[in-house]
Amino acid sequence: MVSNASPTRETKTSNFHKSRVIVAGLTLALTASTIGFVAPAAQAAVPSTVTLTFDDANLDQLGAATFINNLGMKGTFFTPSGYIGSPNYMSVSQVQALQAAGNEIGGHSVTHPDLTTMNVDEVTRQVCTDRVNLANMGLDIQNFAYPFASENAAVESIVQQCGYNSARGLGDVRSKSAESATFPFFETIPPANAYVTGAPDQVDNTWTLLDLQNLVTNANANGGGWVQYTFHHIGDGIDPGSGVADPLTVSTALFQEFSTWLAGQVTAGTVVVKTVKGVIGGTTKPLLAGPAAPAATTLGNLIQNPSMETPGPNDSPYPNCWAPGSYGANTPVYTAVSPGHGGTATAARQIGLSNYVSGDAKFLQQMDLGQCAPSATPGKTYLAKAWYKASGLTQFEAYYRTGLGNWVYWTASPMFAASSTEWAQASWISEPVPAGATAISIGLNILANGTLITDDYELYDTATVRSFTDVPATANFYKEVSWASNNLITTGYLDGTFRPLQNIDRNAMAAFMYRLAGSPAYTPPAVSHFKDVPPTGPFYKEVNWLYDQGITTGYADGTFRPFDSVNRDAVAAFLYRMNGKPAVPANAPTFVDVRTTTPFYNEIRWLAATGITTGYPGNLYKPIQPIARDAMAAFVYRYNQNFPKG
Repeated sequence: MVSNASPTRETKTSNFHKSRVIVAGLTLALTASTIGFVAPAAQAAVPSTVTLTFDDANLDQLGAATFINNLGMKGTFFTPSGYIGSPNYMSVSQVQALQAAGNEIGGHSVTHPDLTTMNVDEVTRQVCTDRVNLANMGLDIQNFAYPFASENAAVESIVQQCGYNSARGLGDVRSKSAESATFPFFETIPPANAYVTGAPDQVDNTWTLLDLQNLVTNANANGGGWVQYTFHHIGDGIDPGSGVADPLTVSTALFQEFSTWLAGQVTAGTVVVKTVKGVIGGTTKPLLAGPAAPAATTLGNLIQNPSMETPGPNDSPYPNCWAPGSYGANTPVYTAVSPGHGGTATAARQIGLSNYVSGDAKFLQQMDLGQCAPSATPGKTYLAKAWYKASGLTQFEAYYRTGLGNWVYWTASPMFAASSTEWAQASWISEPVPAGATAISIGLNILANGTLITDDYELYDTATVRSFTDVPATANFYKEVSWASNNLITTGYLDGTFRPLQNIDRNAMAAFMYRLAGSPAYTPPAVSHFKDVPPTGPFYKEVNWLYDQGITTGYADGTFRPFDSVNRDAVAAFLYRMNGKPAVPANAPTFVDVRTTTPFYNEIRWLAATGITTGYPGNLYKPIQPIARDAMAAFVYRYNQNFPKG
């Protein structure tokens, strides 16, 4: 079974219902006077103004556009520029023809992400670059709609800075939803906040003709105002690739019946139909380009926040650089659970799926323009790994970015067996990346009612995955040594060996720990902290970084002794200090050969409490025994499992 539909679907906007109370002193200059709102003259004889909006540039909206245009009505089409020209979406010429026919084209971001989960640069890229892309197609872009109706004050400010005159929300005006029973019947003209204009819930396949009509009749009965309808698919809404119908669909017959009724209301003088531009007014602002994307990462683990520990910005419920994705008829619930794969102090991400009929759900790397999405090179293959617990089968799904920023389905891995109680690791090498791809996004999915927990993802360019001639797959710590190599913590020797049983020296240990910390920016001192570590020596920077971080103090005689072996007790001290010298649990394990008077007694107990060391048979730690390179790789691997980097 292969899932091959769109990775995400519009969130039901009832999740975003909120009362729009404009707080005095709001820092954003969003009132009509401060944004230069130029609304058309008031028409007291016409109680309500209706705007027909269409989101996402779906190809099946073209027939609807023709139908309403023939009735003398125009619509506003909020168009993600990255979608244009992709299968099942409009082409450039089709969007241009819509505008030429008198319809309005609005911005909807480049790749349709939840903007509140992104940093300032990525939001600016998404919003400003979308407007630039559309303008470069010859389109006049003045107004915006938030993807998933998700926004906050910071996002609103960026939308304004990018030159938009307004931005539409959803779920703020009364509709068929019981949750909206206390909401106003319409948005005011002019809106109290032009950068979150109120609108009813988006129309889906549960709406009837009466539901659609009631928005107008109720608005008129309560004094009249602005009612914005939001449509996605007109027709059957079936994705050709998967055969799954999008619930955000109204039938052609229902749409035409409603449109005909609405045109009759226009003729009767009880309503006017305008585009958003016709309601908001204003001029076309200068274009502002978004910031350039960060340089592509091509080495090591390409996934940012691979252990999903670092929270997203703006109180996002999802991990930084991750987003939920789902399609089909099912109900996913995304939560954090603890402990994660790495230990009691870590968390993992769980998807609980119910009401399953079709489709799937998963966590994916954020499908963006450069903040988080792993970079990719056409023709290359990639090694994906992840740890999971699953009540049923699971598989990797993969998507790629191309063109102006469109994300499309790519491929799926074979299925991995259920493992409901024990952690299992999925591992898969992709097929070659398609031509034109610039980034990829992967995630394990759930395809039936049940639960899926995932953690500790890895993604490598297979050309950079290195094996050592003296560390076969059957070797002790093969997994740990491979991880250290793939994550650029060790490079091994020039002859292709790792020399696993060779004692690690203090020089190499400093390098391992510096790289484990992510090779942070650091300028070493002109004069070394140690008299036996000259600036020309190997790992000069790494050793001095270790000192400046308080991880090593060296010896009393001012030396570091870089080529001495590292004993196991010293490794415990180094890792403990690297972790900030945390409190040692009162019930931390003890070893028979580590007494209270033993140097680094507490540091060794902390190492055992975290599971970084398991010791030797007979409850021994062997503190003054030098540590071998393979054991050091294991310690580093387990440290990262317990204390992963974002």
